[in-house]
Amino acid sequence: MAYVHRIEVQYKTDPRLKVRTDRIRSLGFPIEELHLIDIYTISTHTRDFTPDELHQIGAQLTNPVVQTYTVDTPTIAHFDTAIEVGFLPGVTDNVGTTARQTIEDFTRQAFLPGEAVYSSKLYFVCGNLLAEQIQSLAATLANPLINRVHIKSRIEYGTKGMDIVVPVVHLHERPAADPVDLDVSDEELIRIGKEGIRDPKTGKRRGPLALDLDQLHTIRDYFHSLNRKPTDVEIESLAQTWSEHCKHTIFASPMDDDMPKGLYKTCIQAATNIIRAQRGDRDICLSVFSDNSGAIIFDDRYLVTHKVETHNSPSALDPFGGALTGIVGVNRDTIGFGLGAKPCINIYGFCVGDPEKSPALYRGKQKTNPILPPRRILDGVVAGVGVGGNCSGIPTPQGFVWFDDRYVGKPLVFAGTVGIMPRNDGMRNLYEKRARPGDLIVMIGGRVGKDGIHGATFSSEALDPQSPVTAVQIGDPITQKKLSDVIVKEARDRGLYTSITDNGAGGISCSVAEMAKECNGCHVWLDKVPLKYPGMAPWEIWISESQERMTLAVPPERLDEFMALLKSRDVEATVIGTFTDTGRCVVEYHGATVMDIELSFLHDGLPVKFLKSEPPEPIRSDPLPPCPERLDETLMQMLARKNICSKEFISIQYDHTVQGGHVLGPVQGVGRVQGMATLTKVVADSKKGVGLSQGIFPSYSEIDPYRMAIACIDTAIRGLIALGIPRDAIAILDNFCWCSSDDPRRLFQLKACARGCYDGALGFETPFISGKDSMFNDFRGFDEHDNPVLVSVPPTLLISSIGVHPDVTKAVSLEAKIEGDLVYLIGETSDEAGGSEYYAYQGMKGGIVPGLDIAAMKIRYDRLVHAILHDLVASAFPVTYGGLAIALAKVAIGGQIGMDITLSSTLRPDILLFSETLGRFIVTVDPDKKRSFELAMGSDATLIGRVTGKRLQITGPSLRISLPVSDLKAAYNKPFGGY
Repeated sequence: MAYVHRIEVQYKTDPRLKVRTDRIRSLGFPIEELHLIDIYTISTHTRDFTPDELHQIGAQLTNPVVQTYTVDTPTIAHFDTAIEVGFLPGVTDNVGTTARQTIEDFTRQAFLPGEAVYSSKLYFVCGNLLAEQIQSLAATLANPLINRVHIKSRIEYGTKGMDIVVPVVHLHERPAADPVDLDVSDEELIRIGKEGIRDPKTGKRRGPLALDLDQLHTIRDYFHSLNRKPTDVEIESLAQTWSEHCKHTIFASPMDDDMPKGLYKTCIQAATNIIRAQRGDRDICLSVFSDNSGAIIFDDRYLVTHKVETHNSPSALDPFGGALTGIVGVNRDTIGFGLGAKPCINIYGFCVGDPEKSPALYRGKQKTNPILPPRRILDGVVAGVGVGGNCSGIPTPQGFVWFDDRYVGKPLVFAGTVGIMPRNDGMRNLYEKRARPGDLIVMIGGRVGKDGIHGATFSSEALDPQSPVTAVQIGDPITQKKLSDVIVKEARDRGLYTSITDNGAGGISCSVAEMAKECNGCHVWLDKVPLKYPGMAPWEIWISESQERMTLAVPPERLDEFMALLKSRDVEATVIGTFTDTGRCVVEYHGATVMDIELSFLHDGLPVKFLKSEPPEPIRSDPLPPCPERLDETLMQMLARKNICSKEFISIQYDHTVQGGHVLGPVQGVGRVQGMATLTKVVADSKKGVGLSQGIFPSYSEIDPYRMAIACIDTAIRGLIALGIPRDAIAILDNFCWCSSDDPRRLFQLKACARGCYDGALGFETPFISGKDSMFNDFRGFDEHDNPVLVSVPPTLLISSIGVHPDVTKAVSLEAKIEGDLVYLIGETSDEAGGSEYYAYQGMKGGIVPGLDIAAMKIRYDRLVHAILHDLVASAFPVTYGGLAIALAKVAIGGQIGMDITLSSTLRPDILLFSETLGRFIVTVDPDKKRSFELAMGSDATLIGRVTGKRLQITGPSLRISLPVSDLKAAYNKPFGGY
């Protein structure tokens, strides 16, 4: 028997009402007001709560100062339509979980399996909307992939209110492994690879395996040699392990005749190996490419880790869940580094379509399964990263947003985390780990459900109508915070385990099998894995990517202590197997062997692909229109471009001061300008800090992908140089997000970009310590007339940089400080506006992408760092997007003080102002330090003006701009001022 109760919580005076109403109005809905009620549905089956207990529980879920509640009684209010939005069965409900834990703490009685609290939101719409407008509003408030929606009119609502819904998962799967017949035609094999195994009970396909014909032939031949058919568990496991997402086959495969070892080994790994060998004892790297994150030396006691992941495909379907899962997932990459690092900084990056547009694109014909509009995606990913970081107590100071209509079908969502950990504990290096034969396989954290099935294989393909709903996941940062704390603050330092990794792509199928390489074998008891609900098939349990889980190798003699510790911290832990030295991955389910594969085949049996590239047609350059006589209005409009303007609406949603290490944050100066880099203390008693920056130039890629890579590396490094971080204390990470990666022309661009990474990293002597590639970032669907549509992202490279600042008290921010300070331009400006924001503003294509003399830049950057660390610089800001005029404007806005600038050049005035030539900085200097600064910088520094007044004045040949700083600030803040 089930006992179900409903508690409704409302504000006495809702502080969110105006913001919520204005947002919905801005989307075109003619509402008067939009009220929100928080709903908690409590479902138990072994005991019922008394009315008094329910009112006490309601009080626990309510802030009595500003809220009221009702129990099993509908909220009475004036409205026209009620829309209730809850989660579909099986979708992670973080609010419901927290409410359940609150009730358990209050009543001191645990909920039993099958008992739960479910949250939902009840919207009261005031305003007479048409039926189709109500449906459209409901679609705005909910995502059909994860949400259920119930709508009632005021009359239907009456005195009984909304219907009570308990979203319980009911499964009727036959819990057994099924044999799979691969002795079929190539046509059927291709369909198996694309659409999945046919379920013997329902006849439906299970979802993409992302296996091509050659790979399926290899699998078939392997099982022929064993004289048996593979099980569905084995096929699904191979699909996860061999996926592009996990194996990075395009980067690993031979390409053309000149790269027999592939892009990764030839370009990325080779550059790092050479740099480390050249540095010798000065090498800052401790762990590169071999663990969940990369790590560099922080000081004699500590190391810092860094990893940046992508979560593109899930974020296209469910932006909030996709971004949240991305950020908590990369947090686990940090916890799973070595024997466990503490996450101390989060990083984000979003490449999305223009939020003011809403293209009519569909995954299915006849206008079915529409894509989410760019604003919905932007709002969702911003909120997802915010919840992940804020609820986990991790500061999120650093990030970026890039807008381009080509991201409308599939956004790019980057999530990164920096970790801190001791280098050793006196007995062992903590950045080294190894599971041993006989160690027990222990899964800790969340339980396994259907969410996240085929996530890895799904992310290895383009989005299309067959993209699986089960690939969507929602993370639970509260559960993960408890897991993180018990690992990095207690279990690690007690020596209770020998190895650890996260359950990311492929779930335990990948985590256990990866750890098994450390000892050469594993034996798993799949029926021991704790589930969210009964009835899951073995293959689903094995590959599910349900969140907040990690796998550890625990020596038998430490098991009791380990399990007792985790139980005391309310973290679930279960022994699911043992590590062996048999050379095999063996999986049992209720005593039956459902998988038995040699580790050598599982990890190295993937057939080699030989890739060929061919050059694409060059981009034709449009002729420049005549230069405007006055460029005042052009500068104002450039400042208001979405790729240049303020993104403070994101920064203020993220806590960047938690953990107490904030030095230079995401917005700087009294004028609050977005910085290119941030600086955070990660060890309280150290004067050192961690600087973070990045470089991304998608608009360069189609013109010159080699120079794009150089520009990304230079910009990521230059952001840290402007803080005063020495070049030899900087390391970088690469994230390639490519499209149509089976197209030889796209491969040519990818190859050129990888060569640029090699030359850039080697030239600056900045090693790669980690990276990730995401291929096939394409959308295949239909327009409103059922015409086939392919929307591919621009080939995109993100370079992230991390550096250790020797003394954070010496760091400088970006804004002009004091009247009378001198303004210097470091570097020269060239006619290099191809792919620039100015060209985009003019609607032009082509042009010359900026190049770079890296040898000269190394000298320049070292000089500037020397000047900063010797207190010769008041402020420093890299010249990047939009060029010199934009950099000058931001320095003035940040300080809320004017500048009088004189430029001398033979360039056209608009090119002089808006060319994006690399290697440049705007620096302000105390006049008393003029001589010392100029001696330090040599010919790299040109005095161009003085900080003065309340206007930015720029004069030069055929050039005069004079604008109040207040007007510049208004333009800078305008695009997202209402967000």
